[in-house]
Amino acid sequence: MPGKIALAVTGVVTATLPLLTATPAFSHGYTTSPPSRSYRCAQHQVADCGSIQYEPQSVEGPKGFPQAGPADGHICSANHTEFAQLDDPRGGAWPAAAMTSGASYGFTWTFTAIHATTSFRYFVTKTGYDPAEPLTRAALESTPFLKVDYNGQRPPNPVTHRGTLPTRHGRQLILSVWDIADTGNAFYSCADVDFS
Repeated sequence: MPGKIALAVTGVVTATLPLLTATPAFSHGYTTSPPSRSYRCAQHQVADCGSIQYEPQSVEGPKGFPQAGPADGHICSANHTEFAQLDDPRGGAWPAAAMTSGASYGFTWTFTAIHATTSFRYFVTKTGYDPAEPLTRAALESTPFLKVDYNGQRPPNPVTHRGTLPTRHGRQLILSVWDIADTGNAFYSCADVDFS
């Protein structure tokens, strides 16, 4: 009888061990430089943020932007209705980070969990962008002004990518997209900026 019990216990352990040791496919992050809307909410720099203030790292949606991904008007929330406050332009009154056209800038992501990465891409709004309107693809340049490939590697935490800022004037928005290598998702981070 003890032999049968030991055999049963061994079978259960053998069957569940892969489940216990498997690395979960959690990957979460947000931009802190420039400060994303979700980060500003978590830092209580703006009010009426809803649940995103407790989980700024969770703006995850389908990858493939701009051909696929979140719907127009819901890009900043990645289509999450519980994060709809991120899509609200607040009349163009989100706090904005100061930037200088043509200058070198460090774009920083902070992670709560790191995942295999395809790339990080940075898009800027077009000249004539209206910060009082929800973000759409038509308001963004279709090509990123900065792309950093990772080829399935995991980035350090935090990670900073240096790039040259595009020529812009006044209030704009930078959309940062973290494309995950081994899932169908990406993380979206909207940052309001002001070019001097």
